Formats: sequence, structure tokens, C-alpha cells
Amino acid sequence: MKYRKFGKLDWQVSALGFGAMRLPILNEDYAKIDEAQAIPMIRYAVDHGVNYIDSAWGYHRGFSEVVVEKALRDGYREKVKVATKLPCPDVQTAADFDRLLNEQLGRLNSKIDFYLLHGLNKMQWAKVRDLGVMKWAERQQADGRIGHLGFSFHDNFDAFKEIIDAYDNWTLAQIQYNFMDEQNQAGTKGLEYAHKKGLAVVVMEPIRGGRLARPPEKVVKLWQSAPVQRTPAEWALRWVWNHPEVSTVLSGMGSMQQVAENVATAEHSQPHNLTADEVALVGRVKDAYFSDAVACTGCRYCMPCPNDVDIPRVFNLYNDAVIYGDAARPRRDYGRMKPEQRADNCTKCEQCVEKCPQQLAIPELLEKADAFLTGK
Repeated sequence: MKYRKFGKLDWQVSALGFGAMRLPILNEDYAKIDEAQAIPMIRYAVDHGVNYIDSAWGYHRGFSEVVVEKALRDGYREKVKVATKLPCPDVQTAADFDRLLNEQLGRLNSKIDFYLLHGLNKMQWAKVRDLGVMKWAERQQADGRIGHLGFSFHDNFDAFKEIIDAYDNWTLAQIQYNFMDEQNQAGTKGLEYAHKKGLAVVVMEPIRGGRLARPPEKVVKLWQSAPVQRTPAEWALRWVWNHPEVSTVLSGMGSMQQVAENVATAEHSQPHNLTADEVALVGRVKDAYFSDAVACTGCRYCMPCPNDVDIPRVFNLYNDAVIYGDAARPRRDYGRMKPEQRADNCTKCEQCVEKCPQQLAIPELLEKADAFLTGK
């Protein structure tokens, strides 16, 4: 196992972290973790050098933290740092901070090494900030209930920068980052900014929820053209590790095979581990993924639509389906949109066309997206 500096701390973190969000389950029930598989998986990872375990209040509907505690018995707890998260959407009053943390401390049966404000965006940050979460967290640190404070993030770079700059004692930021998301959410710009400010950067979704491990045929052929053969998952992980600003990469592993493969891949996790030609190949793979997509950047200059069509949302769902070759979830989500927000409410007034920086033929593309997402 390779190790990296963890922000300002005098501690080395394993390049691979264990994300306890996608543990094996029983009877397709997300709340029923297959402990007979999950516990040996976590212990195998620790035995092979993983020293960062990531959970959260809501993972496996609360049972992730319970199973993590069981896996870390018999001397394993002393070998790792445990991170879990305050579920900010569940916070309504300041009293909820203690209520939630008390239950998590009971589930984990130990101090929490890294406590993260979960899933921060501009709105959730404003809510918990105004309820006094930072002063409250400092009291928990002083009482020895939590060690260091961080946050996980899903919004744009401006919101990311605002959160970092609002507090001097952040230890870590957890961001979604992979070769398909260089410009999305915090993105490369956020990765570099957090590193510059001295924060450890924990990367989630390096394989984009497993999607990058199941590429379409056009991408498979590109990977096969490489002089050195690797699995798509290994390419994705090594691309993230290639960045020296990354502290650790979380993988939500669902089988012992995945754990063993990722542990082996982590032996090649040093920064700048890819050659210039390999980085260029990843770029061609990214272009191939996007080749059938609508070139919408989500800038929202086209909004508001006079007929209430949520143009960026429609294109996002369409792109999600065609890029990754899996239409089931985008079609379901499209069906759940308000009728007036769906593409078939477009009257082709073309006001959006005049505003689009990409000069997209939006009405025609909306018609195409609607036909695809409704299966017509």
C-alpha cells in the first residue's frame, strides 16, 4: 500500500480508502448488509494497509456504521481512522446536532476521527452555519467526541470556495472527482484550491458509481489499444491518483474481488503514475463517452424558459443515458419531473437559442431527448 500526506496533519493516509456505502446486501434490501461478506472485506483491506474507513449516517439506512464497528473489533479499530458524516438535510434545529452525533457515537462505539458535514451545497451550508454548527463542532472536539472536521460537497466551485474560506480549521474536503468530472462540481479547480489552502482532499466516486467500470464498446476498443492493458476501473483509479493534490481515493466496494483488485491497483497509486501518452488516451476515452451527448454545459443561460421547461435538467438526463449506455434511471427520473418541466412542453419559441453560448439548436434537441427518455 502507498501512503500520502493528509493535509496539515502529521499522518499518512492510505492511497485507497474503504467507502462503506455499497457493501454487499441480502435479498436486494439496502438496509440488510451481508455481514458474512462485508466484515471480511473490510478486514482484508485493513490487513493490506488501508487505514481510512468512510461511512455516513444514512449509508445502508444507518447500518453501515453498525457493521463498520463490528468489522473493526478484535484490534482493527486501532489500525484505522474512521470518518462519518452529519446528515445536514436531516438537521432542522441546533438540537439535532447532538441527537444525531450521540446516535452515531453509539453505533460506532468510539470517538469519530473525522466528522464531515454531509453533502454540503450552498443552501445546506447556509442552514447549518446559521444554526451554529462550527461552534458546536469545536465543543465536540474539545470534549474528545470527534477529532477533525471536514465536509463532503455537491455544488459548484463558487460554493466550494465560499465554504472553505468561511472557516479556518477545516481538515478535509471530500469531493466527487474522476476523468469525466474534471469540470463538474468542485472539479480540478476545487481540488487545487483545497490543496493550496492546506486541506486534505478525499475523492469519492472515482469510478462514477461503477459506471466507468462498465464502458460501452467504443470505449472498450480505446482501452484495448493501450500498450499496457488495464481494467477500466484501474484506469479510472490511476487517473485520480495521478494528481498529487489527492490525499486518498474512496472506493465503495461490494465484493471481496473488488477489494482485492483495488488493493492491488493501489500499489501503483503514486502521483504522476501515468505517462503523457496514457493521459492523452484517457482524454480520447472521455471524448468518446461524450460523442453522443448534447454539448450542454449546464450554464443555465437559457433559463428561465417561458414555458417552464427545465432545459439543463432534460439534457443532463439525456446525456447520462447516452454517455453510459444505461437509460433506465434517467428515464425513470424524467418521468418523475413535473409535466411542465419536460421537453414536450417546448413550443419552439427559440428564446433559448438566442441565449445559448454553445449555439445549440435547443428545440430540436429537446424533441430528440424527449423521444429517447420516453422510449418513443
